[in-house]
Amino acid sequence: MTTTTTAPTTTTVLDASGVTMRFGGLTAVRSVDLTVNTGEIVGLIGPNGAGKTTFFNCLTGLYVPTEGKVAYKGTVLPPKPHLVTQAGIARTFQNIRLFANMTVLENVLVGRHTRTKEGLWSALLRLPGFRKAEEASRERAMELLEFTGLAAKADHLARNLPYGEQRKLEIARALASEPGLLLLDEPTAGMNPQETRAAEELIFAIRDQGIAVLVIEHDIRFIMNLCDRVAVLVQGEKIVEGPAEVVQADERVIAAYLGEPFEGAPGAAEAAEVEAAEGDAHSTTEGDDK
Repeated sequence: MTTTTTAPTTTTVLDASGVTMRFGGLTAVRSVDLTVNTGEIVGLIGPNGAGKTTFFNCLTGLYVPTEGKVAYKGTVLPPKPHLVTQAGIARTFQNIRLFANMTVLENVLVGRHTRTKEGLWSALLRLPGFRKAEEASRERAMELLEFTGLAAKADHLARNLPYGEQRKLEIARALASEPGLLLLDEPTAGMNPQETRAAEELIFAIRDQGIAVLVIEHDIRFIMNLCDRVAVLVQGEKIVEGPAEVVQADERVIAAYLGEPFEGAPGAAEAAEVEAAEGDAHSTTEGDDK
């Protein structure tokens, strides 16, 4: 008698189709298609001003795309960050956003709020249902701190953590919302080589827990070691996508990072204006979040 094993089914977690983002007459992202499947780590790279963070903001509801759509597990996402989080997408930011004067544990508990069902009166009156949910949230938060190596610092203020551990804490807080897809915006920015290796191991461990990952990063070696697939944005357009070894050998990618034009490249005339508009819009959004 012979037995057959069935390969695990791969499903599409994220499906971004024709995503375009304009600021006035400037186009920061132009008709970008990208999918992320279960069990994958996908990288998004490109020179400064390529539109990577703008694309991330379109995926997470911070921006409403001018054209195109973003779907999570087959359902088109509403353009509201908290609803995107509820759907199952979590993210970190290029500039760390922690509650500096709250403890490490409290920061992770904040990330749990989208997964708790108890209402205002239950909280105010400290009803049994609220106490049970609070206990479960603390237990899960401590599990995540153990997973990220921060359990021993649960009672420390977030602002007192070393930089690399602050990055880990932001990831732990994102994981607290129980996402199916985690978006990481430059997770190793400012890290030393040892911290970068630790971040790589953590991202692999996240993937091994069944969470798909999409990551923006400037460290090309890090991305190429980490990712199953890599997509390259240049001036808002996706110029190539594929396995790391194929992408890093592509002449268009090499030319883009050297600042050299290549045949069929997007026009460079508006590049600086697009980068400035992207930065202004991002600053405005950060101000709205505060």
